[in-house]
Amino acid sequence: MADFYQNGIVTTLHNLTRRSTGELEAVLMDFRKRRPLGLVLPCLYSELEGPALASIVSELAKVPYLSQIVIGLDRANETEYRHALEYFSGLPQHVRVLWNDGPRMQAINQRLEKEGLAPTELGKGRNVWFCFGYVLASGKVDAVALHDCDIVTYDRGLLARLIYPVANPSFNYMFCKGYYARVADGKMNGRVSRLLVTPLLRALKQVCGASDFLDYLESFRYPLAGEFSLRTDVINDLRIPSDWGLEVGMLSEMKRNYATNRLCQTDIADNYDHKHQELSPEDAARGLSRMSTDISKALFRKLATQGEIFSTEKFRTIKAAYYRFALDFAESHQNNAAMNGLSYDRHSEERAIELFGENVMRAGASFLDHPMEAPFMPTWNRVESAIPHIREELNGAVEADNQEFKA
Repeated sequence: MADFYQNGIVTTLHNLTRRSTGELEAVLMDFRKRRPLGLVLPCLYSELEGPALASIVSELAKVPYLSQIVIGLDRANETEYRHALEYFSGLPQHVRVLWNDGPRMQAINQRLEKEGLAPTELGKGRNVWFCFGYVLASGKVDAVALHDCDIVTYDRGLLARLIYPVANPSFNYMFCKGYYARVADGKMNGRVSRLLVTPLLRALKQVCGASDFLDYLESFRYPLAGEFSLRTDVINDLRIPSDWGLEVGMLSEMKRNYATNRLCQTDIADNYDHKHQELSPEDAARGLSRMSTDISKALFRKLATQGEIFSTEKFRTIKAAYYRFALDFAESHQNNAAMNGLSYDRHSEERAIELFGENVMRAGASFLDHPMEAPFMPTWNRVESAIPHIREELNGAVEADNQEFKA
């Protein structure tokens, strides 16, 4: 049985009664009459070759309340794009696949480059940014959910619980973050959240002092979850980070743009598992090593915008505080694992902590060395101001691709 405790300053919506998916979907069918609902799926072509996405598509085919599904397809040539159109053709909803590597989307990207508005870094953030632009351009939905395409424990109840808070017309939430337990194969997962984010937030509070922003982030049970939903009005003024700081950056933007009573988090799954990133201690540009650096930089940037002054000495102090908090959390996780009959490799956990500590310093050095870095992609309001008909062009490019290349 889930608890009903409200901690922090963000409302938590629990899964107290295990309400059936069918019942939730019936209610969402009623909601969609006043608020059409959509789904965004950022996707690599390689994920079409794995079992997780096949299961997700099978589940989505049974979802009755979605008016639109937008799939952002990365790293695909023409043959692979044609295959993707066929792959998703069985979905009964209005489905559009954005061929981000195709000539039409590349032409739009070149127009953006001329104005200095194009995303500069390939990855999920860029994919989501274009998908959100198309959602605005198509104008078919008033609220949209987003989740990844590598969830191996997926069932459509996850989506129903994720989108419900922004779909319900009687709720005032503009944004909802999903959370869940990360346990699979008899062990705890979610190392970056457990061993980096939580202890780093504690360290920042100790070194930098009390902060509404840090209290806000600590309110989220799984701040790095890739699953969230929002009203489409949110997208216009949204600055999406282009690196692995996407999730922290999204939460930062919500705090900047809305009062916390317009935000919530919800329990979307009893358990959740997806493709795991390698720790990659030998290559700081890959895996969890890269992720930990980008997330740390995202936190430092946000605190700097609030007046925090950083120096090399302060980053050394933050690292030392982080290391102590992280080791304490490792002991807590070990005890939690033992009580629940899970295996726990204390050595590998502490190796991860050591790497993350190094990357806290690496992120700090990068922050100090590149003070003019602009890590956020522009808002779609700014893009439309610079290129007045960009939405129509984006909508036309997506429609032309989907019509020309479908089987």
